[in-house]
Amino acid sequence: MRIVPSTGAGAHRLTRIVPPAPGAVQSLCTRSALPMSVGRLVRMRAVVQRVDGASVVVAGETVGEITGEGLCVLVGVTHDDTPEKAAQLARKLWSVRVLEGEKSCSDVNAPLLVISQFTLYGDARKGRRPTWNAAAPGPVAEPLVDEVVARLRDLGAHVETGRFGADMRVSLTNHGPFTVLLEV
Repeated sequence: MRIVPSTGAGAHRLTRIVPPAPGAVQSLCTRSALPMSVGRLVRMRAVVQRVDGASVVVAGETVGEITGEGLCVLVGVTHDDTPEKAAQLARKLWSVRVLEGEKSCSDVNAPLLVISQFTLYGDARKGRRPTWNAAAPGPVAEPLVDEVVARLRDLGAHVETGRFGADMRVSLTNHGPFTVLLEV
């Protein structure tokens, strides 16, 4: 198999894999240079925790806080995510039935604390240091995290946020504990 890089905009990403010619000899690599997304579908993801309150602090200042029952959501964005995927994630977060009594945030008007987290795409399968190749860069990720928040608010949700790219301290009381991974 050969990797054929794309050209033009977004050329840093793999766009296609070409199968070997009939009878060609293939070599086996022990360490892949391919991004984590090659060979499997990578989606926008969120780690969702049912909480009895959560807050995020930046440089000693509380920038987002929810009290009572709600969701703390860590959102990761990859290279191919779109505003449509952000809207789909927002709808899922608003309607997923993970609160007490199998209720959703929309059922009980529960708040959400949404925090960007590129480390959800960390890949530590090889070596001792994770790589972040599958995580979208800030200029791509920030507008999509903002889109998730905007779409939640359009649905009627009370949403608090962290600060994109900042060194944040997140505190929460996980109710259950209950944590689920959503991918769209």
